[in-house]
Amino acid sequence: QGRLVQSGGGSVQAGGSLRLSCATSGITFKYATMHWYRQAPGKERDVVASISSNGATNYTDSVKGRFTISRDNARNTVYLQMTSLQPEDTALYYCKTYWHRHYWGQGTQVTVSS
Repeated sequence: QGRLVQSGGGSVQAGGSLRLSCATSGITFKYATMHWYRQAPGKERDVVASISSNGATNYTDSVKGRFTISRDNARNTVYLQMTSLQPEDTALYYCKTYWHRHYWGQGTQVTVSS
């Protein structure tokens, strides 16, 4: 049984930075594609960034150049480094993977004030 446990996040002023972490267990992490999603109040949950097993990355347009997804296969952990944060980045952030079934992290609040 897989498990994704998130840490990081919090509150920051516009222009600030935060890093999210997602530690995994119960999956063969080095082969898993990992994703970060976010859900703002009243909106759908949308993918923000993805990283494949070979390290290839993809980002939604609104975060390109500001967010960086990375992985540490030795620690079975995926990260989301967020810089130049803006109020519109305020949301609940979730890590996600599919390993025989969908797994989601518990969610982490990121709040950016202007």
